[in-house]
Amino acid sequence: MRTAALLRLSLRSVGRNARRSALTAAAMALGLALLMFSRALAEGGHEQWIDSAVRLGLGHVAVQAPGFLENGRLEDRLDEDRVTRVEDALAGLDGGALVVSWAPRLSTSGLASSAASALPVRIEGVDPEREQAFSTLPDQRVQGRYLEPGDRLQAFVGIELARRLEIEVGGRFVLTAQTASGQVEGQLVRVAGIFRTGIQEMDEGLVHVPLSTARSWLGTPGAATTVALLLTSSRHTDAVVAELDRSLDGAAGIRVLGWREASPELDSAVRIDDYGDYVFHGILFAIVALAILNAIMMSVLSRKREFGILQALGLTRAETGLVVFGEGLFLTAASGIAGGVLGFVATWLFFRDGLDFSGLMENTITLSGGIIDPVIVPVFRIDQVVLSLWSITVIGTLASLYPALRASRLDAAEAMKFEQ
Repeated sequence: MRTAALLRLSLRSVGRNARRSALTAAAMALGLALLMFSRALAEGGHEQWIDSAVRLGLGHVAVQAPGFLENGRLEDRLDEDRVTRVEDALAGLDGGALVVSWAPRLSTSGLASSAASALPVRIEGVDPEREQAFSTLPDQRVQGRYLEPGDRLQAFVGIELARRLEIEVGGRFVLTAQTASGQVEGQLVRVAGIFRTGIQEMDEGLVHVPLSTARSWLGTPGAATTVALLLTSSRHTDAVVAELDRSLDGAAGIRVLGWREASPELDSAVRIDDYGDYVFHGILFAIVALAILNAIMMSVLSRKREFGILQALGLTRAETGLVVFGEGLFLTAASGIAGGVLGFVATWLFFRDGLDFSGLMENTITLSGGIIDPVIVPVFRIDQVVLSLWSITVIGTLASLYPALRASRLDAAEAMKFEQ
């Protein structure tokens, strides 16, 4: 009964000081709303950035032979039997609904040469139909067309490579690479289309050819260096990697990698960006905490006579402190609810179609193999929302401790001397 009475006193004090309570609650609610918005914007930006990079790279999950990621040699490839085993495992994947698409690739380093020049390139044999569902590269076409099923001697090249080789759509050039037998052989191809990504390394050093042509030319029937998986979200990467490992049951010569392992540069860039967000949120937390501390502390200093009366009526010093602490908890709870609703509604109402930063970007911005989309669509994650609510609760609780301690140390006789 005594505890219930203390809680009623705390709640009554919140209502009696409506203006102060409203200002304190507004500071906390706005802080939480801003936190939720910034986290949703950061999550959306990261997801778009990762999706762009993995679509142009090795996917959210890459299945390779051991050693290929480190040296990129054709010798470290998945032979036909292992490719078949991977495909069977993908067909029986329980989390198959998480897999948007998958694509086999046969990659090797080589030389692209024409009458004008010769340049080192990365040659990728791809399945045209699967690659169009997987990669954004076909969408970066500026001339001609992308590869199609049935193509044999066609190639899709970057705009810088075409410029330096002085070739156009329909023009021919020679690709030279070391085959599986160790022989250096050339393959004459014709340009089907030209792409531009804005990523220098790709625009001047990547060539797509049909997978069947690459396998025949390089003497690797049915082989692939990578089987790349595109998922609905990067958050599902670890689950799919673990399930695929179980499905393959430790098959020799098969290695399953998540995008963080397959693209360490992208992983590092995302982590650095995350650390920047944490610094910003730490500053935001400090501002909110100081606002709460100031409001409750001023309330304590201006209500000494009230606290003296409460002690004269029978409350102990500790119970007086609990009344002030309870005020802080009530304000924190109300602000958490209001801030959570405000953050979600404001973000969804005004930015559900994305926040356009194109006015700040004169040119395409690329980073770690991905293209930064100027329109960022916020993404809410349940764990991030819960973390935000928990953080504001901790801040409100901690900020209420010192004022409660000050109130508990008031002497009743001295406090009664103060005028209201």
